[in-house]
Amino acid sequence: MTTIRIALAQINPMVGDFAGNTAKILAKIAEARAAGADVIAVPELALTGYPPEDLLLRPQFIAANLQALAQIAAATQDIVAIVGFVDKTTDIHNAAAILCHGELKGIYHKNYLPNYGVFDEYRYFDAGQSAPIFAYGDVLIGVNICEDIWYPGGPTQVQALAGAQVIINISASPYHAGKGHARERMLATRAEDNAVALAYVNLVGGQDELVFDGQSLIIDERGQTVARGKLFEEDLLIADLNAERVFKERLHDPRRRQERLNIVNAGVAVECISLGEPTRATRPPLANDGRTDAGTPTDRVAEVYQALVVGTRDYVRKNGFQKAVIGLSGGIDSALVACVAADALGPENVTCVFMPTRYSSNESARDAEALARNLGVHYHVVAIEDTFKQYLTMLEPVFAGSAMGIAEENIQARIRGNILMALSNKFGALVLSTGNKSEMSVGYCTLYGDMCGGYAVIKDVPKMLVYELSRYLNQRGHGEVIPDYIITRPPSAELREDQKDSDSLPPYEILDAILELYVEEDWRPEAIVAEGFEEKTVRWVIRQVDLNEYKRRQAAPGVKITPRAFGRDRRMPITNKFHG
Repeated sequence: MTTIRIALAQINPMVGDFAGNTAKILAKIAEARAAGADVIAVPELALTGYPPEDLLLRPQFIAANLQALAQIAAATQDIVAIVGFVDKTTDIHNAAAILCHGELKGIYHKNYLPNYGVFDEYRYFDAGQSAPIFAYGDVLIGVNICEDIWYPGGPTQVQALAGAQVIINISASPYHAGKGHARERMLATRAEDNAVALAYVNLVGGQDELVFDGQSLIIDERGQTVARGKLFEEDLLIADLNAERVFKERLHDPRRRQERLNIVNAGVAVECISLGEPTRATRPPLANDGRTDAGTPTDRVAEVYQALVVGTRDYVRKNGFQKAVIGLSGGIDSALVACVAADALGPENVTCVFMPTRYSSNESARDAEALARNLGVHYHVVAIEDTFKQYLTMLEPVFAGSAMGIAEENIQARIRGNILMALSNKFGALVLSTGNKSEMSVGYCTLYGDMCGGYAVIKDVPKMLVYELSRYLNQRGHGEVIPDYIITRPPSAELREDQKDSDSLPPYEILDAILELYVEEDWRPEAIVAEGFEEKTVRWVIRQVDLNEYKRRQAAPGVKITPRAFGRDRRMPITNKFHG
């Protein structure tokens, strides 16, 4: 057997749902078997869901995962299945089980444990120290896990030099904008540098603040993408890989012999575990000699929008909700959140509420209603002016002698939060808050007001990207969804007369550029000023970011979109005297 048929099952598991996750895996094994696959791989920790976090500290959780693995092993009489699970020795390991002929034939322990950004794997796992390969008929297969393949001299190189013609990497690689392209370039480099065919299977779906994009890949020994999995959708990717072609490619690269000698001299031994012989005599042909259409990568803005939809849908559904409620202001942020919610949950499951006071403009009322009508969501107007007046009357003796200001502005936002939570309690709908990353960065938001909610859909979306996403929605072929005036009007919280965001904030194009350098890249203030920004503005922005950590710590979770999101990625102390 020189050709091996690989199936990659990018699935959307749920943390702790062993019955559901096992059923998904068994269904994909059956589908792969019907397609004549020799090997099927499912993502990293697919059995437990990823990341399981402190559930890993419960022995009963580990035991349940091992019981589920035994159930899957029984379904592998005529196929090899590579399944991500938690192994238990004297410690626990992020592991891949290699199942075949109804048995557990081998285990690979993840060598490189990421402990940066959103990852905390050293908190839970013991790192593996070996990189075995597996012989299935005449084909040698190397198996490794996620982070292992990001290192040029890691397990992939060791396994390839030991003779592996195919490397299968099971992964749970969280999404951020642009990551898919960078990841594919890296994987192509690994395949070409090691003259090895590479099959990479990634998780898909939302888990709390993380969303996984799928985009599993099969890449040949020359670094060419053979097949690409769907974006943000479950998929079964199948291709035929020719081990003889890998062998021929290696004959033309004498550098491998020296590299292999270096590994031998370093005392690295690679165990080879036999999986026996393939039992399938015939199988249905694949089109194009097993080389499927790799597809076209999605546009960046469209990709981000899909991430928001999937992250929102999975958070709401996986946590037992069916419906959502949103406060519409007539502005662009709440408009975008309403669009995401309608696409994620269906417009029949979304309720939008416009809550005007004396400062709400006629244009806002008009545009909020038009947006709701365009989306086909439920729409209500709940006027809060009388309630606002009652608050002012009640507080008049205490506020006597002080001018109207931020306190009175925030009262309106908090009344609105109260209304939304009442609707949530009454109808079992999750409140989706509408603040963007630019506002959250500098604290231009009201604690227990517009920050109120169960999920903050665009909390990691900078304001300028909000505009891009809104224009994309109007240009994707379904007609104008967001009324154009919402996009073109100067943004305003409408909490006082003639209020504009620009009264309190730098222009968003400047604010976002400074935030990217300070929040995403950790630049010093002086370095940001040297890029041409006004020093006073830079100092103000940095001061506001630092001071408002306490607000962000109390915000609802939301979809990670940027490379460095607040919370899981960027972790700063609330009590802190260091600024700059």
